[in-house]
Parts: sequence; C-alpha cells; structure tokens
Amino acid sequence: MDRLSLEPRRLAKEALLVRYFQETADPDRGYALAALTGGISFKHAKPALLRALIGERTDARLFAMSYDFVGDLSETIALMWPDGGNSAEEALGVREPELALSDVVVQLETAGKTDVPRLLAAWLDRLDETGRWALLKLVTGGLRVGVSARLAKTAIARLGDLDVSQVEEIWHGLEPPYEALFAWAEGKAAAPDSDDPAPFRPVMLAHPLHENKDQDLLEAGDFAVEWKWDGIRIQASAGLNGYGENVRRLYSRTGEDISRAFPDVVDALTFEACLDGELLVMSEGRVRPFSDLQKRLNRKTAGPKLLKEYPAAIRAYDLLFLRGEDLRALPFLERRQRLEMFLSELGDPRIDLSPMVSAAEWTAIAAARAEPGAHLDAANAQAVEGVMLKRWDSAYVTGRPKGLWYKWKRDPHLVDAVLMYAQRGHGKRSSFYSDYTFGVWKEADGGPELVPVGKAYFGFTDDELREIDRFVRNHTVNRFGPVREVAHGPDKGLVLEVAFEGLNRSSRHKSGVAMRFPRISRLRWDKPPSEADRIEFLEGLLPATGAN
Repeated sequence: MDRLSLEPRRLAKEALLVRYFQETADPDRGYALAALTGGISFKHAKPALLRALIGERTDARLFAMSYDFVGDLSETIALMWPDGGNSAEEALGVREPELALSDVVVQLETAGKTDVPRLLAAWLDRLDETGRWALLKLVTGGLRVGVSARLAKTAIARLGDLDVSQVEEIWHGLEPPYEALFAWAEGKAAAPDSDDPAPFRPVMLAHPLHENKDQDLLEAGDFAVEWKWDGIRIQASAGLNGYGENVRRLYSRTGEDISRAFPDVVDALTFEACLDGELLVMSEGRVRPFSDLQKRLNRKTAGPKLLKEYPAAIRAYDLLFLRGEDLRALPFLERRQRLEMFLSELGDPRIDLSPMVSAAEWTAIAAARAEPGAHLDAANAQAVEGVMLKRWDSAYVTGRPKGLWYKWKRDPHLVDAVLMYAQRGHGKRSSFYSDYTFGVWKEADGGPELVPVGKAYFGFTDDELREIDRFVRNHTVNRFGPVREVAHGPDKGLVLEVAFEGLNRSSRHKSGVAMRFPRISRLRWDKPPSEADRIEFLEGLLPATGAN
C-alpha cells in the first residue's frame, strides 16, 4: 500500500499489483483484492472507535492540531500511536509472528463489538508506523492508494492470458478470498462457475471527438447520432435464476451494484434482458436537472419521500442481451432495431428510448450539438451534454476501441470567480490546500458582496497547486475546523477562471445556484477581484423555471 500510494504511474501500479498477487499466497491476496475493490467492511470497526482509542493515548488538543495538519485520520493515528515497547518475549529474543492479513480479516469479521477495541489496540502496538497506517486504512475502508477496481481486476487478468472483460463478467458471482478466480487466472483451473442470471457486462466507451482532425477523417453518414444525456451511465440486467425467480440488478458503468438505491427503477426490470442506458430523474417524460439526480446518488437506500419527489428512470441506448441471446456481436443498427421493438413491447414509462438525432452531415450534427433546443423541448434540451456518434456497423466491444464510438460534448461555460475558502485534500494532497470554494459578486444592502457558487478540487497542475497552497497559507484570515477562510474583497484575493458543464437552481446555496462539474481552468493573477463575474451572469444561464 505504501508503494502504491507513492507511485503516480498507472502501469507501474499495475506491475506492483501483479507482483504482489504472484508472491502472496491464498487467502491473503484474495482479501487484499477485496480491500482494493471495496468488497470488504467491518461493522464494528468505525472511525469513532479509532478516535476513542487514540484519545486514550494522547492529548486531545495535540491530536486535533495534528489531524488538522496531516489531513488524514489513519495517517495521523499511525504517526501518533505510542510505540508498544518490547514485550517479555522480545526481551528473550522471541519475536511474534508476522501479522497476516487473513488473520486480521477473519478476527475482525467474527469478533464481537466489545472485542474489537482490544484487537485493534494489540495490533497497533506491535506494528510500525507504516504497518499501523495500512491496518487503519484497511479497517476504515478508505485506502486511497490510486487503485481503481478495474485496475485491480486488470492485474488479476495479467496473472495469465485473460482479458479484464472476462474477469468483470464473472466478478459479481464471486466472493472473497477469490481462490477460484486466482486459480483460473494462473491457468491452474477452469473458469469459476457462474450461473448469475443478471451479470454485469463490461461497457463500451467512446473517444472524444477532435473537431478539426476527426471530421476530416470520418464520414458523417457512417455514424448514428444520438443525444448525450446529463445523467449517469448505467446497465440494467435481469434474468431468471434456477428457481424461476426474476433477479434484477442496476449497475454503474464500473460494475458497482446500485440496485438498493433505486428500487423504483429495479421494479421496472420485469424482463430477461440487459440494457445500456442513462439513469435520470424524470417527470412526465421530461428530464429534470442533474442536481435532482444527485439527491438520489451515493445513498445505500431511498425512502418513500425521496422516491416520490425524485422519480428515477432509464433512457435506453442499447440492448446487449435478450432472452438467452447475446446481441453484442451484432451491428449497432440491428441492436437499435431490436431495442425499439423490445421497449415498445415493454411499455413501461420508467424505461424509454433515447431519441436519435436526424443529422447525417457534419454541419447538421454541429448545429444539433450547439442548439439541442431546435430538436427537443426546453427541459430535455437543458439535459443534453452533447452528442454521441456510433458507427452503424459497430459491435458492442468492451473498453474504448478506436474508430467506433465518439462523444462530442458541448463547450463548457466559463466564469471568473474569487477564491473564498480552502480545505486540505486527501491522500497525496493531504499536505496541500487543494479543495477550493469560490464566489461571484452579488449586490447587497451594504454594497457588492461575494457569495459562494461552487467548489472545485481539480483542473490545475501540480505547479499551480503549490502556488494556490502558498497563497492560501499567506492570506488566511480565519479558520473553521479544517477550513481556512482566504482574504477576499474588491481589492484583495485570487481570481480563478472556473469551467463548468451546467447550472441549476439550488435552495441550499446562498447564491441560489449550483454548478455541474466545476473545475479550475486557469489562475487569473492578472485580474483584480473587483472584475470577477456577477451573479446576474450565472442567473442568465439557468434553465427556465418550467424546465424544473
């Protein structure tokens, strides 16, 4: 974990994982894989317990100051935990056996609530700083070592001659410590049995369209054109198990099962098929702002009030599997025809068809991308991010194959805003102020005042991060826990050019607006804060009231 957290290169991380899996025996490597992919948790080991343990061993004020400086709970505790000292056995030259990952996992999973503090304290006493940090990261589930679930699965595939898509297709039928998976990957056994009736099928992705270069090389008429909706890409999979029961699952694009958070959508999966589409909040066939969908995201469950106020639905793009037949090898044109027939027969308003764009020349495609309102009603037009281009003859291929699918997003909006607050980041950024809240001017009784309109934590280079961090430290005027207030006013402060994809009304923000995907575009050292944009500029970008 220590080497993974310090290694910035993806291929080097992959190589570290491959070597670890090769050199580590079962079941330890399987539990490591589970930890990296979010497949393991401990119900009795929570951050509050860890705070209580360190609170018994160090001064509370000193810990608070240290945590504020370090910015990471596990790292702070690992550094401040007092050394366990030499035991009587060590004094006699008898060393304790190395603490095995499998031992930690099994004991934490089986221990009672009152036993967990004793176990953790004993382990922390016998480990060094790095070992303590790794243990605490494992316990809290916040590894943050720059390894995605797909990268971990790619490393498994590299143990032999597998493709990562083969691993992903059987992944949801497996459980830690994945001994059958490792045996298959290393060529020691056949593929694990998978009778999952609703598996995840790895998604096909698109390349960004480079306006000047690609249009000269591609024939527009070879491509189907469809809208790119402002929701989240999902896969809806359902089928009958061996008992004749309908198993239904809703997956994110990375294969995470999000069914429990969207029971209203899962209820509509009364078929034996697999759909590729966009998850949206919709009312009477009209797409509502992404901010409404955000109220449903990142939740384990959804209550009746949330389901009623923010009804979710699927806008379908593609049909991958139908009644025992895998359709992915068929050309897109045929899959589209099958999809249209399937949805017509289904007749459920919670799953509708994403309309095609009637455009076969680059000028017409560009016009539709720039002005979707010429083709759609106001609410749906506001929910369009751009257009997708898919070759009519393209099979559904896992990954991001060249020359088959392209995404052509609309140009982002830009606003000049003033930095108001900053907060430390996590992981590699825990020593930097890298999360920035920014605002624009609004007229008030006492004159113009800055009101927050967004928060961003990416878009800048490492050099720019160091510049902003230095500015924050030198111009801090107040502190609120981990947050620093930065000097800001008409004649003092830092102007940030912020790019964002869209804007919605928000009753939770004093400004009345919420940005979609804000990121720092560039630093405007040349611009005085008094010349930053005003709230009226953003209000002019808001969708019409009827669109909400």
